[in-house]
Amino acid sequence: MNKLLIALGLAASVALVGCNKQETPETGATTGEHLENAANQAGHDISDATKEAEAKTQAAADEASSKIEAAGDEAAAKTEAAAKDIKNAAKEATAKTAGAVEEGASNVREKAQQ
Repeated sequence: MNKLLIALGLAASVALVGCNKQETPETGATTGEHLENAANQAGHDISDATKEAEAKTQAAADEASSKIEAAGDEAAAKTEAAAKDIKNAAKEATAKTAGAVEEGASNVREKAQQ
């Protein structure tokens, strides 16, 4: 009885494995043709990846150039504003110095007249 159960179990296992086995579809191409097609596809993939990398690099370079130009414009504007501030401060300092010199001269005249 045990032998019969073992035989039935083995037969069921073989049947299940045999039913699940699927054959790969045949494309009609030889191994060489498959390899050639794979190589062609790899070449196209590399070409596409290179073009994409080139486009991204160009976009990054354009963006960097724009940012550098904007920073240069901003620096020029700030330099011009600082120059105006320095010019105004120099005018004020000159005016104060002239005022102090005139006041000092006036004080000297008053003392001389006394």
